Amino acid sequence: MALATRSDRRPSTARTVWDSSVGKKTVMAVSGVIMLLYLVVHMIGNLKIFFGAAEFNHYAHWLRTVGEPFMHYEWTLWLVRIVLLLAVVAHAVSAYQLSRRDIKARPIGYVHRKARTTYATRTMRWGGIILALFIVWHILDLTTGAVHPGGFQEGRPYQNVVDTFSTWYGNAVYITAMLALGLHVRHGFWSAAQTLGVGSRRRDRALKTAANVLALLLTAGFIAVPVAVMTEVVS
Repeated sequence: MALATRSDRRPSTARTVWDSSVGKKTVMAVSGVIMLLYLVVHMIGNLKIFFGAAEFNHYAHWLRTVGEPFMHYEWTLWLVRIVLLLAVVAHAVSAYQLSRRDIKARPIGYVHRKARTTYATRTMRWGGIILALFIVWHILDLTTGAVHPGGFQEGRPYQNVVDTFSTWYGNAVYITAMLALGLHVRHGFWSAAQTLGVGSRRRDRALKTAANVLALLLTAGFIAVPVAVMTEVVS
């Protein structure tokens, strides 16, 4: 009896799900929810800067000691970073593959396009690219200090944030990225709800309202920090 060749083997369930458009959309939705939860927590933490340098620096130190003594120093923080990195990669890869699949399915553009659908698609695509570039800059600026203006100070995040937002380009990059984030969340929240089976005709209005409110709160919450530094409310 001949042994089954690799090509004769049935693909695994995980592979079958991943290869389908529904599977990729589900990966996008779940990874998007993970990133959204992180953004909410991150925004709340950022707003601690309004309570002064001691409070903000203490919060940054606490992030590295979460879970002690069971977890060693920074273990919990690195676990969060790894999960977030996997979510970002999964989100980006599935988005790219879905986009390529959509282009191949209709190589000739439609004569009549739905303006609303085209706008949402372009916003998500370009917003994603802007945010990906911003993440790299943000890490190099406030985590590693490689591109930080004024001299990066290890263990003094309050002063590092003030340094960054004391420059015009630091504010321009950050605010542009946060506006892109707001639009991305606005469209992505509703899309994820549909993919995960939460959406319905009765819930559409509530979901769209929730998406708008969440996007507005996140955008305003993040932008509040550079604005506070520019206006010397935080200095």
